[in-house]
Amino acid sequence: MSILAELDWRGLVADCTDRVELAKRTASGPITLYCGFDPTADSLHVGHLVGQVMLRRFQLAGHHPMPLAGGATGQIGDPSGKTSERQLLTREQITHNVGCIKRQLARILDFESKSNPARLVDNAAWTAQISFLDFLRDVGKHFSVNVMMQKESVRARMEDREAGISYTEFSYMLLQAYDFCHLRKEFNCQLQVGGSDQWGNITAGIDLIRKKLGTPAYGLTFPLLTKADGTKFGKTESGAVWLDPRKTSPYRFYQFFIQADDGKVIDYLKMLTLLSREEIDALESSHQANPGAREAHKDLARAATTLVHGESVTLEAIRASEILFGGQLEGVSETTFNEIVGEVPTKEIEQAKLDAPGLPLVELLLHSGLCPSKGQARKDIEGGGVYVNNIRESNFQRAIAANDFLFGKHLLLRKGKKNYVVVTVKG
Repeated sequence: MSILAELDWRGLVADCTDRVELAKRTASGPITLYCGFDPTADSLHVGHLVGQVMLRRFQLAGHHPMPLAGGATGQIGDPSGKTSERQLLTREQITHNVGCIKRQLARILDFESKSNPARLVDNAAWTAQISFLDFLRDVGKHFSVNVMMQKESVRARMEDREAGISYTEFSYMLLQAYDFCHLRKEFNCQLQVGGSDQWGNITAGIDLIRKKLGTPAYGLTFPLLTKADGTKFGKTESGAVWLDPRKTSPYRFYQFFIQADDGKVIDYLKMLTLLSREEIDALESSHQANPGAREAHKDLARAATTLVHGESVTLEAIRASEILFGGQLEGVSETTFNEIVGEVPTKEIEQAKLDAPGLPLVELLLHSGLCPSKGQARKDIEGGGVYVNNIRESNFQRAIAANDFLFGKHLLLRKGKKNYVVVTVKG
């Protein structure tokens, strides 16, 4: 299957310039392509993952991917898809963010390949050298304001009289167009890919290349990653899912995909994973036959988390997830267990109460709030419905001591299948 045919099957083609010619070009040999990521935050989010994986798909097909960190364009802010002006960041913030994003881009793409290594570029490297007057003469003269105002990203903002658009953001299109032109000239980059909201910026770059260089160039956009309600994922939305493990832990990242809407899970498998068509078709069939088994969700979560965080970290996230479904705690790391502490109610207890001979389990169940009385706690224990660190406890006379606490500070109590409390030693 050709690269464009695969993208079609995965639902990853929103718009494409010269589709027939691009198909011929990609079939004739490797093509260099780029996708830009502006450093408006110190981490990319899950919405950016489509572009990163897109570059990886091209690389696996033998092409040359060129991720771009927007050290220059990030200082302006892209108005595309935005209803109001972005808050401008300082140069120091931009520099910091670029460094963070470069590390994230390096996780998914292969920069060590002997045949077609990825090349990371930063548009600040060529934009900072141009004076304002030179930019107006060499780039600005090729753009008609009338045409720019017809671009969706500009028109939508101009129609909003309250928000409007500043000259700063209005010029963003010229900067991105210049990026494509520079990369076409210096690196023979012939294709730019991006989200569907980038169509106007991409075609502006193709026009500039035609006028200044007289050489062919192509553009391809993919649909934006959306939630079940149709809204897109972004850092300004509540509950943003970041690629930086310090901002969104691997466990929460994994959980995000485990909890994906049933109607979106196959779309996410196609857009965000490198699983084959045969694998995804099989998962789609099993999902339709038995959605309650959530096999598609599990494979999606595993594949996406492995792609972003690596296999060993993903296994830890899976282990943490299994704990809340009765998984055994023997050998679990403190890091893994700590992931679930914030997922369930917690109750503190004083260390002195755990001194020999320990605190009766019935009292601890009452203290935790899992049982309303000692009598009910005894019935629940004798009925086999109480678990201490996910091990069923049927002895109502059982006492809990300090050595029962994991890592010297946590005890996982469960009543029934889903009622959990983490009891934590105070202080």
